Amino acid sequence: MDSPGRRSRPVPGNDGHPGGGRVFREISPLDGRYRPRLEALSDVFSEFALMRERCRVELAYLTAFDATGLLPPLADDERARIAAAGSSFSDADFDRIKEIETEINHDVKACEVFLRERLDLAEPNRIHFGLTSDDVNNLAYSLLVRRYRDEIQLPKLRDLIGALAGMIEAWKGVAFPARTHGQAASPTTLGKELAVFLSRLLRQAKRLEAHRFRGKLNGATGTYAALVAAYPDHDWPAFADGFVEGLGLEPNPCTTQIEDYDSLAEYFDIVSRIHAIVLDLDLDLWSYISYGDLVQRTVSAEVGSSTMPHKVNPIRFENSEGNLTIANALLRTLADKLTHSRMQRDLSDSTVKRSIGTALAYGHLAIGQTLDGLARIDIDEAALRAKVDAAPEVLAEAYQTVLRAEGVENPYEVFRSATRGKAVTLESLHAWVDGLGVSDDVKARLKALRPSDYTGLASQICDRVLADVYAWFSA
Repeated sequence: MDSPGRRSRPVPGNDGHPGGGRVFREISPLDGRYRPRLEALSDVFSEFALMRERCRVELAYLTAFDATGLLPPLADDERARIAAAGSSFSDADFDRIKEIETEINHDVKACEVFLRERLDLAEPNRIHFGLTSDDVNNLAYSLLVRRYRDEIQLPKLRDLIGALAGMIEAWKGVAFPARTHGQAASPTTLGKELAVFLSRLLRQAKRLEAHRFRGKLNGATGTYAALVAAYPDHDWPAFADGFVEGLGLEPNPCTTQIEDYDSLAEYFDIVSRIHAIVLDLDLDLWSYISYGDLVQRTVSAEVGSSTMPHKVNPIRFENSEGNLTIANALLRTLADKLTHSRMQRDLSDSTVKRSIGTALAYGHLAIGQTLDGLARIDIDEAALRAKVDAAPEVLAEAYQTVLRAEGVENPYEVFRSATRGKAVTLESLHAWVDGLGVSDDVKARLKALRPSDYTGLASQICDRVLADVYAWFSA
């Protein structure tokens, strides 16, 4: 995705000047149809953001290297220019880096050349001193992805968890038809069905929050060789560990030229699992709507079909499903590809990493669509209760279990014969109960049961999950 304010760039014309050509049109729905939903992601996943983060890493390294005392200290005016460069990065800065890159065909080196120009240091060789490109690149990517997780991804996930928690509070006692294999099964409550997804999401949200991204700063083949050659008596592993930790990352001291990406792959796996849970939620909600268990609030101006005026389609859950499928296909590819390298390195990883933002953007978009769908859901509690009570055969489980406790011989077979493949009513069930050799008290207990009341500890299960959620929110 492009950066804010850089929506479309002129395409060079025959004269080679940007202004002489046509305007480039987006080829991705992320930069076209869905752009208004994804503006915030441009500040972490655009080429502009990557160049800015590379420069910030270079500047942080420059300051840290100065603190070693191995070279004469920076002058006050030089430190001021370094601080200014670290706090501001403009379109003009980005354009200059891209201009340099066009000439030398190396993006990280272009950042170094740009900083040499901008900082005008008395000793410019200290910029990028002893580093290889991936020392800068791996740190920049880890910092960008961590920023996305902390500032955008986790807040969006909290929104989803919060929305589900509110619905569960409201509907934890609402009788709801359960289905196994698509057939009527022992009833549940709507709140408890949603609590299953909430519990799963909370588990993964905690893992996402606790995940630490790693970074390396050990040179061209992971041996600190250039730094040791220049200053053999300095403790470079300790310096590198301190620098990486200072960025809020976990040091990875043993690598090839490139950081091994295992922590990124672990992160992608967590995100993929979150996406899988949300997709599962989408599928169930879509099915509940299609069965008529849930209804969707309408918006007066919307249409659901170009020819069928009555349609109110669950399109938000469908859109989320589709975008989550794309997101997870990309995330799984990233997790697999990035953890493989030809010996010290090859550049296939550099190409693949450029799609990290695309993969995460599809997931971010999808979770927003699920939230939109949840905001449209409503219920008719009386209708749901009536629907649950319209399937009295589900009480056969309760009947045969109570009778097991009473010592009745093989009660499962008794009620299998009474219910399987047959039209069942409460009256027909009660007739079977009347013929049982059990006490009148047991018969009365069985006859008092109604499907809509046969929901076990569903409400308490909801309370337990909600308590965990509220504890997480308040931590």
